Amino acid sequence: MKQISKNRKIAGWLFFLMAIGLFCIQMGYFVLRVKYDVEYADNRIFFLLNILIVIFMGVALFLLLSVTKKWKVIITSIIVMIVVLQGGLLVSHSSKIKHVVSISPDFRHVNVIKENRMLGRATYYRTYFGIFARPKEELPYNTKGAFKVKWLEKDIAAVTYLTPDGGLHQYIGTYGDRNGGYSYSYVGPSIQGQWEWENVRVSSAPEGITIDYNGEMESFNWENTVQFGTIALVLTENNQAKWTIALNGNFKSNSNEPAPPTGEISLYKVTMDENEPIKLEFVTTN
Repeated sequence: MKQISKNRKIAGWLFFLMAIGLFCIQMGYFVLRVKYDVEYADNRIFFLLNILIVIFMGVALFLLLSVTKKWKVIITSIIVMIVVLQGGLLVSHSSKIKHVVSISPDFRHVNVIKENRMLGRATYYRTYFGIFARPKEELPYNTKGAFKVKWLEKDIAAVTYLTPDGGLHQYIGTYGDRNGGYSYSYVGPSIQGQWEWENVRVSSAPEGITIDYNGEMESFNWENTVQFGTIALVLTENNQAKWTIALNGNFKSNSNEPAPPTGEISLYKVTMDENEPIKLEFVTTN
């Protein structure tokens, strides 16, 4: 029998251990799935890990064992069959579930939305350890077509989407706070006063919020606002999203002090076109 070199053995054991490690992850996933309704952030990860397990195990066998040509053909055929099967399942699953996965600029958060293509219903997921996620809530409207994800801050992701009737809506994923997390706070009262940048102005008053964008005025009462977490607010008109206001990372409300708020807020126009948020600074109280 041919002597297997030391380096070949080391490489074989490394591939074997990687295969076992991935297999343990898959087994852990099954337990979490049953007990805690946990899924992979992207369901396709499940099929990709299965493919890697088979490939790594096959490579390990070839490196650790002196197999005959006949067995090499048999093992290779089995590996190819399993890889093709898992690849087919991956493609089939992707045709049914659309994954919208976006990583924050600082790589600390992952925004995950999964859409059932047949039903046109999308669900927002909260992630854990990057790779795992649990469903948090279903988006309030049926979805159709592409999703646009824009990180307004390192912990604020704005997801813009269309409904089958052409309606424009937005869901905001929030992953932080601006008050130390001690209590729930409302965005509107936190930004009381006027905020400006060049020819753009946002005014927050007891009766609602007014947007002055290039000389065009729009007013929204509090019934036409939807808050997400404690750091973002969507302004709506005729049951469609128009503008989003986000509290930037340097924002401080100073609500318990006589001093006005400091830092910046972002104003973001809701559109499927590519656009950037506008950063505004506090100017004066109303």
